[in-house]
Amino acid sequence: MTSTPDLSRLDDIDGPDLEELGGFTDDTAPNPVDFVVFDIGNVLIRWEPLLALEPVVGRERAEAFLAEAAIDFHGRNLRADGGTPWSEIVAELAEHDAAVGEVGQAYVDHYADAIREPIDGTVAILRELHEAQVPLFAVTNFSAELFPIARELHDFLDLFEEIIVSGEEGVTKPDPEVWEILEEVTRHIGGLEDAVFIDDSSANVMSAEQAGLDALLFTDPDTLRDELLLRGLPLAPIVRD
Repeated sequence: MTSTPDLSRLDDIDGPDLEELGGFTDDTAPNPVDFVVFDIGNVLIRWEPLLALEPVVGRERAEAFLAEAAIDFHGRNLRADGGTPWSEIVAELAEHDAAVGEVGQAYVDHYADAIREPIDGTVAILRELHEAQVPLFAVTNFSAELFPIARELHDFLDLFEEIIVSGEEGVTKPDPEVWEILEEVTRHIGGLEDAVFIDDSSANVMSAEQAGLDALLFTDPDTLRDELLLRGLPLAPIVRD
């Protein structure tokens, strides 16, 4: 169940005004939402790999490690998100160059520093939805062995009814299989068409839309709050000074 915000206040919020809302037709208005599905990285928690490496190896060496095509940090990180153990990935890096392997191990050892900062505005939205008893789920590309660190650092992750972690499932967004898993997990609440999904990746948003979800590309918490208000979710509007 969802509640509808007081539209009479929308002229005073930093977002869509009543004229915009009046322009919706039955065909174009967002569907009512029964549950909300969040991505985690760079939606609820900032992911900054440089912060894990710079204090250990220095900024120049850290930036080179993250950017060098031959190392392909982001590709290897995605493999870890898909279930490949970091020990295997670090061993591969060490074969390339022992010093590179040391930097890879430093990333794992100091991973908490890469995900220490919450995105406060989005966390506030999450807490408001939980307080209003809106069912909450998450689908995240995350290493199974590193995800417990995120749980330890950020207690708001306990607000989700269930979190689908790619490293545990062996499949990463935007693979369509992810939405099949989500559909099974949320079957007791409704279909995918009854949900809104939030992600910072346009590829993941497109994949979710193709699976039937109402999907939002995350840019900032205030814009997200406006979008969720338009979908009838029980959030406080942003009041202009």
